[in-house]
Amino acid sequence: MVFVMLTLVFVVLRVMPGDPVSAMLGGHAPEKVIQQKKADLGLNKPIGMQYLDYMGKLAHLDLGESMIFKQKVSQPILEKLPATLELTFFGLLLSLGIGIPLGVFAARRRRSGRDYGARLYANVVYCIPVFWMGLLLQLVFGIFLGWFPIAGRTSPRVEVSAFSKTGFYIVDTLRIGNFAAFGDVMWHLVLPSVTLGIVLSGIFVRLTRANMLDVLKSDYILAARARGVPERRVVYNHGLRNALIPIVTMLGLQFALLLAGAILTESTFSWPGMGRLLLERIYLRDYPVIQGVIVVYTLFVSVISLVVDLLYAAIDPRVKY
Repeated sequence: MVFVMLTLVFVVLRVMPGDPVSAMLGGHAPEKVIQQKKADLGLNKPIGMQYLDYMGKLAHLDLGESMIFKQKVSQPILEKLPATLELTFFGLLLSLGIGIPLGVFAARRRRSGRDYGARLYANVVYCIPVFWMGLLLQLVFGIFLGWFPIAGRTSPRVEVSAFSKTGFYIVDTLRIGNFAAFGDVMWHLVLPSVTLGIVLSGIFVRLTRANMLDVLKSDYILAARARGVPERRVVYNHGLRNALIPIVTMLGLQFALLLAGAILTESTFSWPGMGRLLLERIYLRDYPVIQGVIVVYTLFVSVISLVVDLLYAAIDPRVKY
């Protein structure tokens, strides 16, 4: 999957209309200067040679250098990656925290008004564009009510250099015991993570409800109820654990969607993460950085898929590796 994705991105970037060197040097640069710059960047070679050069460097863990800024591609990625991971983690945590309990709640009250309400919520939030939800939350809770900030990871008064070591602001502030800065970081994280979490929660509501309905019809559930096991224990200890396998599968599949949603969320909230970096470099046609970001995204999706497979054994004792 990684190989196919990298190949597609490489080819698509180079068949797109427009000349990145002309855009970099301006519309009035002499043709001789443009050709010299292409030679310096290796863009005058056949696309096959460019591809082999790129894959050769990638095999040595070299993502190359930026075409616009004279720096290693890994430098801006390492700077922006912690912000995206923090946003993705809390967005995923919120989507699971809303989706799974609400799905179980709807399944226990099948065909009731509460069930229809939960299903309506799931369908509505699933159809809402991430950027529109972000703009709505900014307008209501950021501008009208003034409860939360609408942009950035910290307030201007917070001196990031005083605590930032790893780039993970939450970890860094807790590590040194700076709870004022920790509160400010969490305050800025609320609206972006809620935006991402609410939109993705609709998927887990529907999936949890459907699987719980199937599980609650099983013979072992009927036997547990006949033995007088409390209903709450039947639902959560016996039912939910067996319904989690398809949910965990969907969790792995939705991680790619979570990263895509993070790109739009970061653009909406001016969040200094990988998504915003990707969009900026797409506008600049900075091939190496675009490819580097896609490499990181693809590797994350692959690793999460592997972790999901390993989690099956922890959830279902019948699965052995």
